[in-house]
Amino acid sequence: MAETKREIERKYESDEGGLPDLTGVAGIATVLDKGVVELDATYYDTSDLRLAAASITLRRRTGGSDAGWHLKLPVETGVRDEIRSPLSDTVPEELVRLVRSRVREGRLVPVVRLRSSRDVRELVDGKGRPLAEASVDAVRADRLFGGEGSARWTEIEVELADGADPAFLDKVDKRLRKAGVRPSASSSKLARALSETASKKKRAQEKRAQNERVGEKAGAGDPVTAGDHVLAYVRAQRDAIVALDPAVRQEAPDSVHDMRVATRRLRSTFRTFRKVLDPAVTGPVADELKWLAGELGAGRDQEVLDERLTAALDDLPRTLVSGPVQARLRAWAQARHHDARRRLLGVLDSPRHLTLLDALDALVADPPLLEAAGGKPAKVLAKAVRKDFRKVSALIDRALEQPPGRARDVGLHEARKKTKRTRYAAETAGPALGGSAKALAKSMKSLQSLLGDHQDSVMARRTLRELSAVAHAAGESAFTYGVLYGREEGRAGLAEEALPDVWKRVCQQMEV
Repeated sequence: MAETKREIERKYESDEGGLPDLTGVAGIATVLDKGVVELDATYYDTSDLRLAAASITLRRRTGGSDAGWHLKLPVETGVRDEIRSPLSDTVPEELVRLVRSRVREGRLVPVVRLRSSRDVRELVDGKGRPLAEASVDAVRADRLFGGEGSARWTEIEVELADGADPAFLDKVDKRLRKAGVRPSASSSKLARALSETASKKKRAQEKRAQNERVGEKAGAGDPVTAGDHVLAYVRAQRDAIVALDPAVRQEAPDSVHDMRVATRRLRSTFRTFRKVLDPAVTGPVADELKWLAGELGAGRDQEVLDERLTAALDDLPRTLVSGPVQARLRAWAQARHHDARRRLLGVLDSPRHLTLLDALDALVADPPLLEAAGGKPAKVLAKAVRKDFRKVSALIDRALEQPPGRARDVGLHEARKKTKRTRYAAETAGPALGGSAKALAKSMKSLQSLLGDHQDSVMARRTLRELSAVAHAAGESAFTYGVLYGREEGRAGLAEEALPDVWKRVCQQMEV
């Protein structure tokens, strides 16, 4: 069974090679010599190094206290989540699944072997509690696939102890820099090994790519086209869908919601900017994104309902709770969650999902740009955003004309969907149009929240009717379900009462 550990560390290089004296660093009472450990790790990747390109490492390591398989996923600079699995001869399937969005149908092969002689020091405070582990690693790297030769180097690594304050690493950093130690130029041992053992042809390719990246950064302040802005937004959402895959599989908080939002943003962008990206190409991809969003939504909608109903029940005075309402609600939520979870994992492993990811990659690599893509953002993007806003306006006006009831509920739900689309369009245009687009995105987010609370109330009341019927059939009191239903009805009514004023302020802001 895999376990996850948050790894916070910094890597350094030194011409001297050894570890400077750290006893004077604030907080450190003792530096304990833990001896030398011999580590032997084989790193796995695809033949085209897709994991390395995403700063992901997958290795089988022996030696030390944590021998086994280690998958490291980047969180932010210097921070990674390390997922560990016991030693085995082949890559554990649980780790294979966590990199599937990167690997797709590719095959994982050994690419580098790293052997390190690690001289370890433990940094402890006055109470004997570990603050960090500092080590000097003498490394030998041997290329196993896609390169040639070997490389050797020495590096210093400082890893924060579990539960210690990350600010402590800043204190160590200051001392190391004073001693002439400098941060490592490579993000990981694997990155350095791949660079130093690459073939001459590969090194030349990497050099050209680096020069291109430098050129792109140098020209970042230059005017860009409408197509450039749309593609930047599309690329960011594609990257989010791929990067969130492991988090969804691990049930990380909000991961399903975030992936679903990324799919919706992409689909909305294709529809809003159909004059920029050819809908004949993006249309089929949008259809698949709609499918994926629906699969993600099944579990996410249930989570939202569960949280809402549980909170509402907790707020009720005990005198208004009649029968095993809490137990029935918990059983309902657990059954729905289990079914949705099993289905979603199947979706993420399905050929259909992997084909969608390939289609997104192809679209980003060779975008189907139309003539308007070369136009000025102030004209092309603003026109598309205004068109979406007008659709929201028409839908809200129409919904508010309806009497309270199903017709108004449906109308407000449609307005909510168009509100999200307008928000995403404004986000896309924000870097080009500046304050006006950012203000619109903020207004649409607030409106979306109000309409979302109304829709959540509609869904909660539907669920309460179902639970009430089941409870009644089982001979239980349906009283509490009715109380909760009435409260939800009241929440929806308050949202409907607030909407005209909220909408009026949005229109005044937009000078409509």
